[in-house]
Amino acid sequence: MSASILDSSYFKDMFGTSTMREVFSDDRRFQSWLETEVALARAEAKVGLIPADVPEKIAHAAKLENLDIPAMKAAYEKIGFPILPMVKQLAAACPPDAARWVHWGATTQDIIDTGLVIQMREGLDLLSDDLDAIILSLSALARNHKNTVMAGRTFQQHAAPITFGFKVAVWLDELLRHRDRLADVKRRALVCSYGGAVGILSTLDKDGIKVLEALSAELKLEVPAISWHTARDAWAELVFWLSMTCSTFSKIASEISTLMRTEIDEVREPFTQGRGGSSTMPQKRNPVSSPIIIAIGNRMREFVPSQLTAMIQDHERAVATQPLEWLIIPEAFVLASGSFNHSKFLLDGLTVNTENMRRNLDMGGGLLMAEAVMMGLAPMIGRGAAHELVNEVSAKAIENGTTLREALLLNEEIRKYLSEPEIDKLIDPANYTGVAAEMIDRVLEKV
Repeated sequence: MSASILDSSYFKDMFGTSTMREVFSDDRRFQSWLETEVALARAEAKVGLIPADVPEKIAHAAKLENLDIPAMKAAYEKIGFPILPMVKQLAAACPPDAARWVHWGATTQDIIDTGLVIQMREGLDLLSDDLDAIILSLSALARNHKNTVMAGRTFQQHAAPITFGFKVAVWLDELLRHRDRLADVKRRALVCSYGGAVGILSTLDKDGIKVLEALSAELKLEVPAISWHTARDAWAELVFWLSMTCSTFSKIASEISTLMRTEIDEVREPFTQGRGGSSTMPQKRNPVSSPIIIAIGNRMREFVPSQLTAMIQDHERAVATQPLEWLIIPEAFVLASGSFNHSKFLLDGLTVNTENMRRNLDMGGGLLMAEAVMMGLAPMIGRGAAHELVNEVSAKAIENGTTLREALLLNEEIRKYLSEPEIDKLIDPANYTGVAAEMIDRVLEKV
């Protein structure tokens, strides 16, 4: 029986990817601990703290098959700390001359934190690949629809024309900022943890920094200036980055869902036979990826305050914040993988209905071109007067159920300044997209 959607054999692949679940599986967790222990022995041998032949003996023993996982679990439930059972089993698997050097100068949190950093690095690499793929899909959409005119909407109502390429380029620019942020997040969050009991490596005397630097090099992690057992801001930033990026995907999915409405029908999710079907209505083609992306975005935002809570720590080791992070971070990565994966699928195969975009522009009798007419009149009579006049004409069109064009042609004041061809030019949406194309190009240059 599954207690969580993420553990459910039926639901889990909709909300997270198998590759990310593998990264945060028990086997990979234990492997990251073993890797850290081996790297520590190698670092200490390089510094001359332990015999040179010891690291390879520890490495030979540091294999998952040498761990009795049920026995480890039983010992953990008795002791209450997860690393000591593993250390005892690792030492037992080593020859006596190597066993004495296992876990030298380390504390539980060093191994757990560094192991989790190794897992997070792998997770971020997976997400980074998906993000790059999404950026390429959005780039193609923005480029292909640079001149595809559609209704721009504010407060869910027609406002003025834009292009679909412009809408997509806004999404793209936001994701490019997330990609830029990721480099800084990695630099600050993927940092080696090795400080010993209270963070000052007193068991190593004056060799602590040398070992820390050698360990960081072995694991290809950033070297901290000082131990960070109780400084969790970098991990808070990482969780915030995950949440922010998933919120962007959630925004995109919300927009696509809205544009899929029967009354609008301007875009559609990728379709294969049977996808999005209703259990009772045969005609339905419901959004499938979008609801999952939106739901994950909502859940991801709940992790941020929890990780901020984990920043508030007492003394040199806090009472409860480590277990809180163990709850937050793996689930955040697995859910993020689901959002990234669905977004990649959604945007790579998005169907764009340019005919309906044009049809919807003409809804409301072309009234969304009122601003264009106002600005066409403004040089002749002033902006304020033009606004008042076009407002009056628009109200008349709405009252009489006519088009904006008809109302303009019937207004004597308007006709003093604008001929019929000039009116037709002003109310053509394609003539009122401003610098949309130029802005799109500027974003594409950043890609």
